[in-house]
Amino acid sequence: MENMKKKIEIKVIQDEDQRYNTVGDYFVKKDKWEIIVSDLPSWKYEALVAIHELVEMVLCDDRKITNKSIDEFDIEYNKHRPEDDASEPGDDPQAPYYKEHQFATKIEKMMAEELGVDWETYNKAIAKLMKN
Repeated sequence: MENMKKKIEIKVIQDEDQRYNTVGDYFVKKDKWEIIVSDLPSWKYEALVAIHELVEMVLCDDRKITNKSIDEFDIEYNKHRPEDDASEPGDDPQAPYYKEHQFATKIEKMMAEELGVDWETYNKAIAKLMKN
């Protein structure tokens, strides 16, 4: 995607319409970056997920970490996830995008603080969807 003008589209969808068990997803579709966020109880939560996904996507693109490798890891991770486990695949040090995910989470936390979002309450809302 180097030197290509990037269009970015962010969509909020019903959680059950995600490609797999996640609240935030991204991929490249033709000449457009798509960020998909699950419907959450607050627009601020949705914005935080979208910001996380955008930061992670930009870093992965810059570092040549492919969507294919990310999707394969995430899908495999979810296959082996214990039933009540709400952990994120990107928190696993084996994730091909571990470093990028960790940085995106730092930005997400800073934005949550600026928006007055309680981090624990926000994470509980996300965990509730991840357990479904």
